Amino acid sequence: MATKKKTAQIKITQVKSGIGGLQNQKDTLRSLGLKKVGQTVVKEARPEIVGMVKTVSHLVSVEEV
Repeated sequence: MATKKKTAQIKITQVKSGIGGLQNQKDTLRSLGLKKVGQTVVKEARPEIVGMVKTVSHLVSVEEV
């Protein structure tokens, strides 16, 4: 039986609009599950999620949960 490691979680909140941004930034916001300014999602701090957050770091705020 494999044991699952508990990964850290991060809370991502969209603080600025993606309007006027590059298409890949808009797609990244949507992939993170963010549709509106002020919306918050909680995700695991996996490398692919952290990379997406870096792509839109100027549009979101991040804090550890």
